[in-house]
Amino acid sequence: MDVDPPNYDNVTINDSDVHSIVLSYLVHNCYRETVESFAAGTGMNQPADYLEDIEKRKKIFQCALEGNALKAIELTEQLAPDLLESNKDLHFDLLSLHFVELVRSKKCNEALEFAQTKLTPFGKVQKYVEKLEDFMALLAYEEPEKSPMFHLLSLEHRQQVVDSLNRAILAQAKLPSHTAMERLIQQTTVVRQLLNQDHAKDGHPPFALKDFLNG
Repeated sequence: MDVDPPNYDNVTINDSDVHSIVLSYLVHNCYRETVESFAAGTGMNQPADYLEDIEKRKKIFQCALEGNALKAIELTEQLAPDLLESNKDLHFDLLSLHFVELVRSKKCNEALEFAQTKLTPFGKVQKYVEKLEDFMALLAYEEPEKSPMFHLLSLEHRQQVVDSLNRAILAQAKLPSHTAMERLIQQTTVVRQLLNQDHAKDGHPPFALKDFLNG
């Protein structure tokens, strides 16, 4: 539906629209039990085609987050053949997670051997050189968690890789790689910014996403 921005406040949002947005978020993030409870509570049909792979994706992400990146790679190749072959950045990131876990476990010799056999070939491409240098530098520290590259060992870094993997798997399966909620927030941000520009002379405060979400 095409609506001029000034008239957005007059648009009626149905409960079914809200339910679809929430369901999209739950499916995207593999909350299967919550999906089933939410669908049952709202009377919505469970998206069988989505539910079919939720458990498989969830297992992959759990492996990656728990430090078993090689298992995550194996399961990814089963669920989405050729994905990592065509997405070198993602493949590098997953292999790097395994390298980091070896470093974290003080298995430096094993980490070095793994880097030489699995990571070094990526160095033939310039964009990976700096990344390789950062990862290899972790070996120089007795406490890599206190090194300048400490963020590579963080849960946040693993979560970023997992998020990228999730989107890539969904995209290959011809499913939305972003949730309806994400797209809605992005669209709302743009619209509010445009409205602020149009009404700047009226003294409206600039749009802030944080304030919008907390409002």
